[in-house]
Amino acid sequence: MRIIKRNGSEVTFDVEKIVNAITKANAEVPSDERLSTKQIRDASDKVAELCQDCGHTPAVEEIQDMVEDQIMALGAFNVARKYIIYRYVQTQKRAGNTTDDRILSLIECNNEEVKQENSNKNPMVCSVQRDYMAGEVSKDLSERMLLPADVVRAHNEGIIHFHDMDYYVQHMHNCALINLDDMLQNGTVISGTLIEKPHSFSTACNIATQIIAQVASNQYGGQSISLAHLAPFVDVSRHKIRRTVISEMNGLGVEPDPEKLDKVVEDRVRAEIRRGVQTIQYQVVTLMTTNGQAPFVTVFMYLNEAKNEQEKHDLAMVIEETLRQRYQGVKNEQGVWITPAFPKLIYVLEPDNIEEGSKYYYLTQMAAKCTARRMVPDYISEKIMKQDKLSKGEEPGEGDCYTCMGCRSFLTPDRSGNGFNNVANAKNYDPTKPKYYGRFNQGVCTINLVDVACSSHRDMDEFWKIFDERLELCRKALMCRHNRLKGTLSDAAPILWQYGALARLKKGETIDKLLYDGYSTLSLGYAGLAETVRYMTGKSHTDPDGGTDFALQVMQHMNDKCAEWKKETNIDFSLYGTPLESTTYTFAKALQRRWGIIPGVTDKGYITNSYHVHVTEKIDAFKKLKFESQFQRLSPGGAISYIEVPNMQDNLEAVMTVIKYIYNNIMYAELNTKSDYCQVCGYDGEIKIVENDGKLVWECPNCGNRDQSKMNVARRTCGYIGTQFWNQGRTAEIRDRVMHL
Repeated sequence: MRIIKRNGSEVTFDVEKIVNAITKANAEVPSDERLSTKQIRDASDKVAELCQDCGHTPAVEEIQDMVEDQIMALGAFNVARKYIIYRYVQTQKRAGNTTDDRILSLIECNNEEVKQENSNKNPMVCSVQRDYMAGEVSKDLSERMLLPADVVRAHNEGIIHFHDMDYYVQHMHNCALINLDDMLQNGTVISGTLIEKPHSFSTACNIATQIIAQVASNQYGGQSISLAHLAPFVDVSRHKIRRTVISEMNGLGVEPDPEKLDKVVEDRVRAEIRRGVQTIQYQVVTLMTTNGQAPFVTVFMYLNEAKNEQEKHDLAMVIEETLRQRYQGVKNEQGVWITPAFPKLIYVLEPDNIEEGSKYYYLTQMAAKCTARRMVPDYISEKIMKQDKLSKGEEPGEGDCYTCMGCRSFLTPDRSGNGFNNVANAKNYDPTKPKYYGRFNQGVCTINLVDVACSSHRDMDEFWKIFDERLELCRKALMCRHNRLKGTLSDAAPILWQYGALARLKKGETIDKLLYDGYSTLSLGYAGLAETVRYMTGKSHTDPDGGTDFALQVMQHMNDKCAEWKKETNIDFSLYGTPLESTTYTFAKALQRRWGIIPGVTDKGYITNSYHVHVTEKIDAFKKLKFESQFQRLSPGGAISYIEVPNMQDNLEAVMTVIKYIYNNIMYAELNTKSDYCQVCGYDGEIKIVENDGKLVWECPNCGNRDQSKMNVARRTCGYIGTQFWNQGRTAEIRDRVMHL
């Protein structure tokens, strides 16, 4: 059995340390009040048993709480008092160097919590360590000096989660939709160098990757670009290539035949597209930003974004090549094709690509084939999104279709009616169209719904009272994010605020006008709806006899609060289905510390993402998607649903059936499969999760390899693909997932 020390490092549990600690406290009290040697041993063994059964790797502080409880259970209150005093004195001694200890353990790669915090960061790499070191200092400053004490306390107790505290000291925002169209068409500046409008598709792709890297280094969340913004440069290349071919033929004294000329030109155009798409794929995978991570970027593929039929035709070619290259994958160190994590791909289902016989149906077939092998693209239904995302004056079915920022964070619909009157000074401003590219999210705070439920002790009146108190705490935390951004000068991140990614503000100008009127958003996250309903009603939230109704009431209540806050502040608060990664484990551990093991509620090393059906609940794919669609509508700030499927590469007809169902029933969904490779033996099937000395580890079922550096594991973590390894809670959640198809 393992435990986590205060500096985050993981060591083997040693019951003798508990025996020694109790013995020392015992020696300081009068002999008639002392515990016997047997009582000390029994109390220590009981703590060891509780640690074994707690459902997660316990921290030292938890173990010391257990020790206190066991001493007091024996009636040795004076011994317990001495033990508590000893703990307090030791805590005071450590208070000055906790951050130092965590940084040192991090550098030595002995900090298990940090090592498993992000499944797409390698903690062995110097740039990642540097980012984590800065993060520890930032957290320390934030907790001691910048954030309100009640917000810090609630965060540390797992009642709420103040996201990305390690970036709070700096004036940075969360995620964004990059206005790539403006930057490419009207020029931008990168590192003091003017970048003018590109004269070919491949050059446009190269500039796009530079923009992606720059943006990733100036924010801490996901970013999205659209292939529709690159598509116009296909025709730029076409005209350039045509001139070159004609010149070559004239040089040879050959009169070009129109049909042959067209064929040669189009062949070269496709070669140009291939090079450009390859640039994006390989640059994104190999680029490393200042936080030691490949840019968290999403590529949006939406045919109806094209401005005319020629552009749509060219966009279709770009999408086709993107899918083809992603299907192939990228090579690992052994030269084997594997599944990369980024860029994440989103493919929009629309009338001209969803029905057999439609013009672009072949693209959807390619997407299905790619999904079956590489887990992407994910799918947005234009039909459903246009019912739910309504800009000012739009009717259901005539709304907007746009991409999320990263894996699931959605902007609120443009409520301005005139593209926000070009508050960002974009050069591609169109007052007749809703504005999405160039907008962003200010930050996230997530409420632990399960703790609200447990704190109420199943008293419904108390539940709603505590719920409101916790929501107000989240609002307070979110306003901290907002106020931290207020007054930020555009000079802080020129690529974002001055050179078109988000705005073209003047030097020395603040970004304040972009924080109001719905231009940007603040996200109220939530987690554990399934466990909350289970605790309060005794039923699954999929149960139509009371469970579902209560779940919908909880969701509606959070939406009502967001609307109330929006009215009071003129800031768009929006309800967000939090993509728990490390937080799923953090919340689960906090719940077990506070409430013990409650079957079906706190008995796992994780809690459920947002509104999702619990990963262990047996439900078929179509029922799951249909059920969760109603919660997506109530999670406008961010939502994604998934189904867990086996290897579908030989059953593409079934994949197409699911895709068509998504189009007609749910706004945003994905299919989860497996894509693994063992570098030791060459096994390319599913690498399994096994238990070793109380810890979950990954093991090749073919050769038994457990060396994480010698295997490639790709799993959908929480909307995006993770390719490193996960904390124990997330690993347990992955292990427990049931098939839906």
